[in-house]
Amino acid sequence: MHRYRTHTCGALRAADIGTQVRLSGWCHRIRDHGGVLFIDLRDHYGMTQCVIDPDSPAFRDAEKLRAEWVVRLDGKIRARPAGTENADLATGQVEMFVTEIEVLGAAAELPVQVFGDQPFPEETRLKYRFLDLRREGLHRNIMTRVAVIDSLRQRMKGQGFNEFQTPILTASSPEGARDFLVPSRLHPGKFYALPQAPQQYKQLLMMAGFDRYFQIAPCFRDEDPRADRLPGEFYQLDVEMSFITQEDVFAAIEPVMSGVFQEFANGKSVTPSPWPRIAYADSMQKYGTDKPDLRIRNPYTQSPLEMGDVSEHFRGSNFKVFARLLEAEKNRVWAVPAPGGGARTFCDRMNSWAQSEGQPGLGYIFWRDADGKTEAAGPIANNIGPERTEAIRAQLGLKAGDAAFFAAGDPEKFAKFAGDARIRVGRELNLIDENRYEFAWIIDFPMYEWNEDEKKVDFSHNPFSMPQGGLDALTSQDPLTIKAFQYDVACNGYELASGGIRNHRPDAMVKAFEIAGYGEQDVVERFGALYRAFQYGAPPHGGMAAGVDRIIMLLAGEQNLREVALFPMNQRAEDLLMGAPSEASTKQLRELHLRLNLPEK
Repeated sequence: MHRYRTHTCGALRAADIGTQVRLSGWCHRIRDHGGVLFIDLRDHYGMTQCVIDPDSPAFRDAEKLRAEWVVRLDGKIRARPAGTENADLATGQVEMFVTEIEVLGAAAELPVQVFGDQPFPEETRLKYRFLDLRREGLHRNIMTRVAVIDSLRQRMKGQGFNEFQTPILTASSPEGARDFLVPSRLHPGKFYALPQAPQQYKQLLMMAGFDRYFQIAPCFRDEDPRADRLPGEFYQLDVEMSFITQEDVFAAIEPVMSGVFQEFANGKSVTPSPWPRIAYADSMQKYGTDKPDLRIRNPYTQSPLEMGDVSEHFRGSNFKVFARLLEAEKNRVWAVPAPGGGARTFCDRMNSWAQSEGQPGLGYIFWRDADGKTEAAGPIANNIGPERTEAIRAQLGLKAGDAAFFAAGDPEKFAKFAGDARIRVGRELNLIDENRYEFAWIIDFPMYEWNEDEKKVDFSHNPFSMPQGGLDALTSQDPLTIKAFQYDVACNGYELASGGIRNHRPDAMVKAFEIAGYGEQDVVERFGALYRAFQYGAPPHGGMAAGVDRIIMLLAGEQNLREVALFPMNQRAEDLLMGAPSEASTKQLRELHLRLNLPEK
């Protein structure tokens, strides 16, 4: 017999009744039922109920056991008594009658209970992550992660992509976030950087003629905490292809993403191909964001709930606040429809929420039935009159019992708030269909944006993207009107992927950077490898990167990325388990030719 086990704790079935077996695992739960002890023995594969009665030679040893002790149990498999079967367990038809116990590893008092789902402080969970990972839900999430990544790999290979590993120690590159720097011992005063993304390497692979690349790539960014990204490091499905158009990227990636979500959706519906394509400008106007949650449905049309530009109905009206704002050409009034929200109490709650978000308030109109006629109510309705309120209602497709909320001013400044109001309406009125994964491509991103602080034109997204119209657009168009071959994948309110067709022409690359205030010398210094490679026959190429952690978070039904990562840091970018970051010794600093200049406390 094997030293530790003949079977795993998830393997035993009715066919094993009568056999002598050996199991090893953790004491998940110990129950005393009138002098008979029941041990739920757990390992990676499952759980087996083990029984020890006072007649067993192992009973005295069993009385000493505590939760999470690691033990070896020998015994005979028998059927559970009628009526005690457990259909929720794969081993629920049988139990082990224990005849021998060996303690393999005793456990101290537990700072995190493994049995049950009671909450514990996050700092405790992260410090004792090895215990936290034993808990059923988190253990299941990590195995889902393993399966999702394996599925992504197989689907990418099935599409003819090859997996490459790019360097971890590389040069610092301005990707929009701070680099993690690694001092060089052999080159005093110089530093490597951990890659924010394999962007340049994957493009260089295309220059080298490898055609279809992918990688489950670790990425490192020294950013301040963000709710939708793990501190320090994260993983992405990184992809690049040669001799392709934007349509080719969509055709290659859509079945991979759809397939993975369909495989792990647990009954939820997944947007069928082809996914909707929404221009960036349209997404901002209809949803207030470039990562819209399309599960928020209009109950009358069963399509995504959309905001409407109702500026014309307020222009020249007696509602002077909006009328005066609209005297400026760039200002607009947007309406957030709220089907089913036509009660003053709900409107007042939305107004209070807006004030809690730092807004002065949230104007509204609600419609009610008055003797068979639909009547508008609220302060705004009283100011603009029935003809204008009826026009707003008709435009938004609303009925008696519905409401609309308004955001006004410069859309660039209020769009996010309006989008948040749409989400709030969706949650409060139960308009979100939780049983869907709703995908869309967001396309036609602006190439540049105006940096008000520095009074200059900046790249709005990825500086390596090809402008629509190429070099001609860069030389003849207003930069703020140029769109890029740039695209995102949005799903359920998250950006799951981002990519673009690359600017592979050296002259166009230099011109694109010149518009953003960089000279050719800056391009050579910052992106010398790419710039040189473009001089020697560069194929048209493009790709994207999808956030693996976010994909798994959605599929696992979690709200926090730390629930799908093995050993995450806390929001201060500290690894409480391993004690990182830690101080370096004087010897280490001397070898690296470094001297500390710490801030005063």
